[in-house]
Amino acid sequence: MTVYEVGPRDGLQNEAALVPAAGKVAFVDRLSRAGLPVIEVSAFVSPKWVPQMADAAEVFAGITRRPGTRYAALVPNVKGLERAIAAGVTDVAVFAAASETFSRRNINQSIDESFATYAEVAAAALAAGLRVRGYLSTAFGCPFEGAVPIDRVVTLTRRLLDLGVVEVAVSDTIGVAHPGQVRSVLTTLTKAVPVRQLALHFHDTRGTALANVLAALDFGIATFDASAGGLGGCPYAPGASGNLATEDLLYLLHGLGIDTGVDLDAVFEASCLIAPALDHPLPSRYVQARLKSSACRV
Repeated sequence: MTVYEVGPRDGLQNEAALVPAAGKVAFVDRLSRAGLPVIEVSAFVSPKWVPQMADAAEVFAGITRRPGTRYAALVPNVKGLERAIAAGVTDVAVFAAASETFSRRNINQSIDESFATYAEVAAAALAAGLRVRGYLSTAFGCPFEGAVPIDRVVTLTRRLLDLGVVEVAVSDTIGVAHPGQVRSVLTTLTKAVPVRQLALHFHDTRGTALANVLAALDFGIATFDASAGGLGGCPYAPGASGNLATEDLLYLLHGLGIDTGVDLDAVFEASCLIAPALDHPLPSRYVQARLKSSACRV
């Protein structure tokens, strides 16, 4: 089972409080010590639109890379890819949307225009020996258009795989998915796409993220995105609250006897480390429960 940690990128990108680069480096290093197999560190995007990610190169230069952990970055275009390569990034991700309106609001491109861009990015990244991941945002619902047809999710997932990405993170960007919908989407999607190339990215806006994970496990999904402490949201998705918390996911998986290779206590301590830099409590239910009975040790 792979837990794909997105806290330093997807978790922090929508935080109002700007976290200094040194704080981000310390956060990533603590997460590395937890044994997470993948950490999405930052995004090489325009600092004008996502100021929290302006220090991406500085953060990558400062982290201690642990053998056995991959360190990824989000890239929107070839320029972002070039910055990522210069920073020594070996894993990158591109992000398409299943909704035309969201695609235009998020990256100012239509879906087809974005795929033309990502074809260039993926080709250049693969030629440079990088591993490429794809995100499919708003796959379970759009804040602007509402329901998203399952056949569109299938088509766009296959289009991402055709670009050469190793996996597609089918994403519930605004946290509207429920277990019945997850089963419906996966019943169709797994007939068209190899399960090993699918990951799921849930937000816990309506408290259904863990229930959605349980539903997905029945289909053999073995990669789930999560954010330490439950940090995050999307700056272009109104109503998108925190991601599924890494601690909550680990508590569920370990309770089911599923091996992740990740130290839950160490992730908790990483969340405690970043918490003082924020302007709100961490939303993770596991973190909240632990803090009622014990203090952080950082």
